[in-house]
Amino acid sequence: MIPEINEIYRHFKGELYRVLHLAQHSESGEEMVVYRALYGDCRIYVRPLDSFTEILDKEKYPGAGQAHRFERVQELGEEVEETLDPALAEFLDAQTCRERINILNGLHHRITDAMITTMAVALDVEIPESETEKRFQELMTCLVMKERYEGSRG
Repeated sequence: MIPEINEIYRHFKGELYRVLHLAQHSESGEEMVVYRALYGDCRIYVRPLDSFTEILDKEKYPGAGQAHRFERVQELGEEVEETLDPALAEFLDAQTCRERINILNGLHHRITDAMITTMAVALDVEIPESETEKRFQELMTCLVMKERYEGSRG
C-alpha cells in the first residue's frame, strides 16, 4: 500500500492525518511520506514510507485497534462522524453559551485535548497547548466571558 497525495490516514493512536507528498531522502534515496496532522496546530511530519506502512508490533502495542501504524480512512466525513463524541456534537450544535457551558461541564471528567481544540475552533478562540485541565479551564473562562458579553448586547 503506497499512500497517495490527499488521502486521509488514521494513526493507531487515533488521530487523523492527510498525506501531502511522497518524497525521497536526498542522501539515502529512502522513500518518505510527508503528512499533516488534522488536529491541534496541524503540524507537518515526515516519516519513512516503510515506517508509515509497517505492521504494528502487537506485543509492543497490545491495545492498538488496527493492524498497521497508519491505515487509510475511506471517507473523511464518514470517519469523523463515526468517531465524533455525541456530547461534542451536541456542543457544536448548541445555540447559546449557556448550553455550551452545561455540555462542557458534563464532559469535564472525560474531555480530551482534541475535543478542546475542536471546541475552541468552533468558538473562534485559541487555547494554547498545555495540560488538559488548564486548557479546560481556559475554554470555560472564554465561554463565560462570551456569555456575559453577548448577554449584555440584547
